[in-house]
Amino acid sequence: MDHQACITGVVLAGGQGRRMGGIDKGLVELSGRPLICHVLATITPRVAQVVINANRHHEAYAALGHPVIPDIIAGSAGPLAGFHAGLRAASTPLVLMVPCDTPALPDTLVERLQATLADHDVDIAYASDAERAHPAVVLLKRDLVDDLEQWLTEGGRKIDQWYARHRHAACHFDDARAFININTLNDRDAFGR
Repeated sequence: MDHQACITGVVLAGGQGRRMGGIDKGLVELSGRPLICHVLATITPRVAQVVINANRHHEAYAALGHPVIPDIIAGSAGPLAGFHAGLRAASTPLVLMVPCDTPALPDTLVERLQATLADHDVDIAYASDAERAHPAVVLLKRDLVDDLEQWLTEGGRKIDQWYARHRHAACHFDDARAFININTLNDRDAFGR
């Protein structure tokens, strides 16, 4: 697939890894490579540029060859703080957000989210499957950044509540395994690629 010139990919690696005992999840190895490398392998060929949102181990992430940006909003504001930092860093009109701990993302992710955004004339297109929504796997318009900053400044933290402020649509995928999060070392061991 050709590069999607209008899309910046942001890999969210800024979490505290509480369920993994404080380990930086993006750097946990799966099949001999850090989790984030599985994610990068899927999205990098499909976007114009990639940025990694991380709040620790900047050198390790920078060694992967992409700019590393920390959260701007202080106080552990959750994934939306990573969204905010990514939107601020992006120079493209569309921004793809994906967690660093989803190693099986589908190859068709970017094109299908982009089609949903266009077909439904929405500002936010997020992934879902037959089991549940995956709101942290999302393609959204960069010009939402000011509204997100206001929402975070006012104490907003829940992704679905912020989405409800905007035109949004789910992009349905058949394979629930594609969006599995590796939250614990047991998850990693059970995943078995």
